[in-house]
Amino acid sequence: MKVSVLAQNLSGSEIIKIAGEINELKKQGQNIANLTIGDFDSNIYPVPAELKEGIIEAYNQNQTNYPPADGMLSLRESVSGFLSSRMGLDYSANQILISGGSRPLIYSAYLALVDPGDWVVFPTPSWNNNHYCDLTGAEPILVQTRPENNFMPTADELRPHLKGATLLALCSPLNPTGTMFGKKDLEEICDLIIAENKTRTEGEKPLYLLYDQIYSQLTFGGHTHFDPVTLRPELKDYTVFIDGGSKCFAATGVRVGWGFGPSAIINNMKAIVGHMGAWSPKAEQVAMAGYLGNDTYVDAYLDQLKTDIQASLSTLHEGMQQLKAEGFNVDSIEPMGAIYLTIKVDYIGKTTPDGIILSNSTDVNFYLIKEAGVAFVPFSAFGTGDDVAWFRASVGASTLVDIQQMIPRIREALAKLK
Repeated sequence: MKVSVLAQNLSGSEIIKIAGEINELKKQGQNIANLTIGDFDSNIYPVPAELKEGIIEAYNQNQTNYPPADGMLSLRESVSGFLSSRMGLDYSANQILISGGSRPLIYSAYLALVDPGDWVVFPTPSWNNNHYCDLTGAEPILVQTRPENNFMPTADELRPHLKGATLLALCSPLNPTGTMFGKKDLEEICDLIIAENKTRTEGEKPLYLLYDQIYSQLTFGGHTHFDPVTLRPELKDYTVFIDGGSKCFAATGVRVGWGFGPSAIINNMKAIVGHMGAWSPKAEQVAMAGYLGNDTYVDAYLDQLKTDIQASLSTLHEGMQQLKAEGFNVDSIEPMGAIYLTIKVDYIGKTTPDGIILSNSTDVNFYLIKEAGVAFVPFSAFGTGDDVAWFRASVGASTLVDIQQMIPRIREALAKLK
């Protein structure tokens, strides 16, 4: 049956394909440690009790009709206060847009800023920018990053690609790597954007910055989150932020995201989200408004969540470093933020006991699924080549015990390769 060119050419999620393989093996009775989905197991990491109670109470109060197109005023005001107190960002309620999680905000930002054929610059690996380019007909400009820089893009790497571009899409802490911008590195990128916009003529689109900071509240150790507008206030007119409660409150299914930026852009995004009907449910908005306004609740929850997530990430990192010390060709990058660890398993070209050559990172991943009962996501799912031997490990759906037990299985499986 004939369908649109977009539908024919839009590629599916590599992560969903991996999940299908895992589910099939689970049906066969195998126990797989699933570190693929960027989500939380709600039995391990439940949402804040006060938020849950607020949602139930809002439903009991029959808060079940359409919310305002840009979100409940009470929530937008709470978000405004949250941004001010946590990050020193000054955005009023009319510069904030609420949606059903952050994905509609990213998509609506693309639709509001990018025309078909416009250039969108983003680093690889990064999450889903290639798909949003497909959806909007944009021309993707992929900028390869390096492990030496923790897979974060540098100003030198971005500089050759910004001339004439419409959008630069960045994320920190980064999905899939769990790494972050340092202050100096982000300042240098901000200065590039400012310099480029000074070359644009009247009537020409500026270079916009889409800054995804959905993991900004989940940082570890001495690592600090930085944002472009705090570092360079003159970027406020060109920057659209993506944020929300999904990750920092383990509330991915609650579906409350917020974007903020220049009011003219936010108003256009509001119209787009309204036509999509991608609103956050009203009861959840009411509850989130109340929850965000209570610093005691928020601080207590974030402290515990960050402690637990960091313990899992650090345990996995230490396990991979131990394997490296034993002579296995693996590595990992220190966890900085989010729920991800960047792992290297460089066994491309090796042969399994069955005589099968592991030709690429996907082959290595499926070998680990079957032989070690451990599932990662190759960076090829995030825009790199399949010859890149780096992987994302997401710890939100695994217990600390699960992670401790998987290291010996990985050791045993890798030892079988020749």
